Amino acid sequence: MSVAAYGRLRSKKRRNRTMNLITFVVVVLFAILAIFPIWWIFRTSLMTNAEIYKYPPSLIPDHWLFSNYEKTLKVFKFWKYLWNTMVIIVPSCLAGTFTATLCGYAFARLRFHGKSLIWALCVGSMLLPAMVTLIPLYIGWTRGLGFNDSYWPLILPYFCGGGAFNIFLIRQFIMSIPRELDQAATIDGAGYFRILFSIIMPAIRPAMIVVALFIFIGLWNDLLQQMIYINSSDKYTIALGLTNFRGQLKSDWSLTMAATCLSFAPGVIFYLIGQRYFVEGITLTGLKN
Repeated sequence: MSVAAYGRLRSKKRRNRTMNLITFVVVVLFAILAIFPIWWIFRTSLMTNAEIYKYPPSLIPDHWLFSNYEKTLKVFKFWKYLWNTMVIIVPSCLAGTFTATLCGYAFARLRFHGKSLIWALCVGSMLLPAMVTLIPLYIGWTRGLGFNDSYWPLILPYFCGGGAFNIFLIRQFIMSIPRELDQAATIDGAGYFRILFSIIMPAIRPAMIVVALFIFIGLWNDLLQQMIYINSSDKYTIALGLTNFRGQLKSDWSLTMAATCLSFAPGVIFYLIGQRYFVEGITLTGLKN
């Protein structure tokens, strides 16, 4: 290698190291910006109201008052709200993931009349604003089916495909799996369901976990529909309970922030458990159209 070529190689490596360092610093800064609001909520939950209003504000509490959480749990029915939320989320996640897998498999592998039209309608429904269907669905669930003050309007839609985006995600993931695997199983005498359960589902496990995460996050944060269909305080979810609790406390921000931390902690834990599959599923989805 000539001296000039060696010099260019070292210069290129130096530029790459510099760019990697700059990229790392930028990522760390964005991570700090993303985490800072969560830290601010957490530190506020450990302060007295006098410390909260102190100027200039401090990033770290003078006294870590974990007793605020004990006080919060006495007036904030966290465990009851969590149970009510899980009553909605668990069947919705299981049914939504399973039915989205069935629909995605049908669109990716099966041939039937009207497939292109149904697929176009399915994808096109994602462009429809949720507010457009809110009133018709409310009338249908409450007046048509009589589901007043019930969890069923929040659960049953996930028994019907799991959502257009979830079907799209599963379908794109299945399309990246070689058809030769299906053909080999067919030669061995396997039917559609055997292929789905024995070959396809083990291969698309990351995508299924991503779908479950999306359904979980969507229902966990869905204050609007829960407010519409749930009326009695005994059936309040965490989102509704937190809203009501905040209205009761008014200016007691330490307990409000403690309740907020309790409210988003299960969602964060659930996401951290499935984070690896979430990244893998998002990365691999859509490799093949």
